[in-house]
Amino acid sequence: MIPPAPRPAIAGLPVLFVIDDEPAIPSQVEGAVQATGFRTIARRHAREAIEILRSQPADVALVDLQTSGSDGLDVLREIREVQPQCGVILMTAHASPERAIEAVKQGALDYLTKPLDVERLQRLLADARDDRERRAALMAAESDLARRLELRGVIGRSAVMQQLFGFVRRIAPHARVTLVTGETGTGKRSIARALHDLGPRRQQRFVAIGCTGIVETLFDSELFGGTVFLDEIGALPPAAQARLLDVIESGELHRVGTGHAKNVDVRLVVSTSRDLRAEVEAGRFRSDLFDGLADVALNLPPLRERREDIPYLTAAFVKEFAARFERPIQDVTPGAERILMGHRWSGNVRELRSVLERACQAAVGRTLTERDLESMIPIAPIPALLTGRELGTMERDHIVRVLNEVRGNKRAAAERLGISRRTLYRRLERHGLS
Repeated sequence: MIPPAPRPAIAGLPVLFVIDDEPAIPSQVEGAVQATGFRTIARRHAREAIEILRSQPADVALVDLQTSGSDGLDVLREIREVQPQCGVILMTAHASPERAIEAVKQGALDYLTKPLDVERLQRLLADARDDRERRAALMAAESDLARRLELRGVIGRSAVMQQLFGFVRRIAPHARVTLVTGETGTGKRSIARALHDLGPRRQQRFVAIGCTGIVETLFDSELFGGTVFLDEIGALPPAAQARLLDVIESGELHRVGTGHAKNVDVRLVVSTSRDLRAEVEAGRFRSDLFDGLADVALNLPPLRERREDIPYLTAAFVKEFAARFERPIQDVTPGAERILMGHRWSGNVRELRSVLERACQAAVGRTLTERDLESMIPIAPIPALLTGRELGTMERDHIVRVLNEVRGNKRAAAERLGISRRTLYRRLERHGLS
C-alpha cells in the first residue's frame, strides 16, 4: 500500500470519477484509493457521467470498457474532449492486447483488468496526483518569478526585457524627453508610467493623452507639472508638431489660462507604433521634431520575438484572473501551453492578457485547458494525412536535431524551438530523451 503523502497547498482533494455499472466497483475502488488522497465520485451510466464532467472537474476517470452499453473507447474520447486535463484509466473483465494498445493510443493512462490490481491502481493515481501538484508548483513558481522580475507591472523574464528594464532604471532620473516605440499592445504606456514612477517627478501627476484626438492648443491649456505621456505621436497634427518642437527646444512649458504665463516643470514621454523615419520621409512628420525626440529612445520588442516570456506572463495573468473571478485555476495543460506558445500574438501582451482573462472567466476546475482557449485563438489544423504517431516522430526528430545543433544546451534548444524550458523538459520525458 502507498502511504499518504503530505498534502500540498493546493485547493481541494484530487478527484477520481468512476464510471461502472457494477455496484461493487465504486466502493471497492474508494476503499483502495483512500491512501492516495483522492475523493471518489461514481456513476453507473456513461451519458450521465459525461454531462456531470462538463461542469465537475476530475483529475482521473476510471472507466469500464462496457458500461451500460457504451463503448469505453468512445467514453475516453468524450472525456478527453470535455476535460483534456483528466487522465483516463480503462478497465475490463476481458483483457485484449489489441484493445489495450488502442486505449493507450487514444490517450488512456493505462488499461487494467478485473479484478483490479489495487497496488497498480494506487501507483497510477499517486503519479497523477504528483503530476498535478508538480504542475501547480511550477505555475506558482513562474508567477512568483514573473512578479519579482517585473518593472512596475511590466513582466519580462527574457534577456532583452531585463536589459530594457535596466536601461529604464538608469535613465528615469535624468531624461526630460523619451521616445518609446513598439507595436500595439507591447506595453508602451506601462513603460511610460515606470519612467514617471522612477523619476524625480514621481510625486506629481501622470497624465496620458492620445494624439489621435488632440487639439492644436493642447500645449497652451492642458500641460502641468509631472509627466505627460503623448500616445501615438505619429498622429499629431502639423501645427501641434510645431508647438511640441517649441516646447522641447525651450526647455520649459508655459501654461496660459488665467491671464498670465507660468513656468511648469514637465517630463515628456511620447510613444508610437508607427515607423517615424518612414513618416518623416513621407512628409507627414517633422524631421527636426523626430531628431528632438530620438535622443533617448526605447523600443519594446513584440511578444513573438520573446516567446520565452509567455509562460511567465501566463502564470502571472492566470493567478491574477483566478483571484479576480474567484476561480480555483492553478495550472495550464501542456496542450494549452502549446497553443499559447505557438500563437503569433499580433496584439502582443495586450492580446495575451485579454485571451487569458476571457479563458479564466469561462474555465471550469483547477486547470486551464486547450478547450478553454480554442474558441478564442485560431488554431491551425493538423493535416489529416498525418497520424498522431507520425506527428510525434516528427517532433522527436526535430528536438533531437536542435539539441545536436546546440550541443545539448537545453536553454538554447528551447529558445530555438520557440518554447519554454518547462515545455522542453516535458517533451523530452514524453519522447524518452535524456
